[in-house]
Amino acid sequence: MFDNLSDKLDKALHVLKGHGSITEVNVAETLKEVRRALIDADVNFKTAKEFTNRVKEKALGSDVLTTLQPGQLMVKLVKDELTELMGGDAEGINLSGTPSIILMSGLQGSGKTTFSGKLANFLKTKKTKKPLLVACDVYRPAAIDQLHVVGDQIKIDVYSDRDEKNPVKIAQDGIAFAKANGHNVVIIDTAGRLAVDEVMMKEIADVHAAIQPQETLFVVDSMTGQDAVNTAKAFNDILNFDGVILTKLDGDTRGGAAISIKSVVDKPIKFIGTGEKMEAIDVFYPSRMADRILGMGDVVSLVERAQEQFDEEEARKLQKKIAKNQFGFDDFLKQIQQVKKMGNMKDLMGMIPGAGKMLKDVDIDDDAFKHIEAIIHSMTPSERENPTTINASRKKRIGKGSGTSVQQVNQLLKQFNQMSKMMKMMQGGGGRKMMQMMNQMK
Repeated sequence: MFDNLSDKLDKALHVLKGHGSITEVNVAETLKEVRRALIDADVNFKTAKEFTNRVKEKALGSDVLTTLQPGQLMVKLVKDELTELMGGDAEGINLSGTPSIILMSGLQGSGKTTFSGKLANFLKTKKTKKPLLVACDVYRPAAIDQLHVVGDQIKIDVYSDRDEKNPVKIAQDGIAFAKANGHNVVIIDTAGRLAVDEVMMKEIADVHAAIQPQETLFVVDSMTGQDAVNTAKAFNDILNFDGVILTKLDGDTRGGAAISIKSVVDKPIKFIGTGEKMEAIDVFYPSRMADRILGMGDVVSLVERAQEQFDEEEARKLQKKIAKNQFGFDDFLKQIQQVKKMGNMKDLMGMIPGAGKMLKDVDIDDDAFKHIEAIIHSMTPSERENPTTINASRKKRIGKGSGTSVQQVNQLLKQFNQMSKMMKMMQGGGGRKMMQMMNQMK
């Protein structure tokens, strides 16, 4: 996410390192590179120029943070301005109304239908709502089927009418269905087009006027860069939407849309899509995104994702098993499943300060655990419960059954034993013993 922009901003801000003070010359040199980095990321030229002008004013007028080095001060100023440029504070979603009506808009291929499902799943699992998805795309082949597949996947009802060709009528009937069946949120998936045209705009404007939604969201593919911003402006002129959804932020995106869309249409980014899974949706926090763009990581979001997968009851059971030395491969497998639910591995690593820069050229496969899972699934229940029973002949059978080698099985067993010892050591006062061991190993 934003790897190229992060790298260029890092190089630009290095200009001030080693300088004892901020001067007009070194600030101008640094901000010239910052502006170039933003334009390369497909940020609007005018937006990039205004951004660097504001940073320059604050840098040259700043005489209060004398304890900071010039480089640190410039990073802080750039971070603060990036945060403001992307919206300042996180914006919530308006769920007033009975039911709350959310209208999804956007071009074809922006990920609108998939994100409708993600948003429904988010509201169901995080906000304890009972959403209904309504299929109003009467043009794209298999659009209705796609929404039903998404609904089945997340166990959320979908309203559709294959015989009706009027999207306004379908939307109104969907809302009536929601009221009759106890749904308190209605998410209406509308048709997209390959380009902005009058017919499409009139149709979605008619739907908007007929249902009066509490939230109108514009879904945009972040990989389209500045074109995304221009399209958002065209939609906003007709719909006056309430917020923006940025999809495909896990792809090779330059970041221009995320950075400049707020300044162009003056509407907040509310959510971002960070992967293909239905759980790959995040509330957009401008400050956290600024941190990530500048390579500072995003520990808060990482902790929040971990807490979402944390089950206190399971943790207590696990603690008892570790204390009794009963931690087995079934328990290990559960831990792997929880980590996988947190998101794709490269995205998670990017949330750790400094790790994103270290791993920028490393290809981290989302299937990094597949060999481990295959080995564990090839074990018998008793072997998973008592790994010490796995002898040479069993290793050979497990390797053959999992499509791996005996060496890989040995490696997993060794790592598992080391992890079990470490977890056992962390029980009670073990942390002190572990520190003593580490000091002896120096």
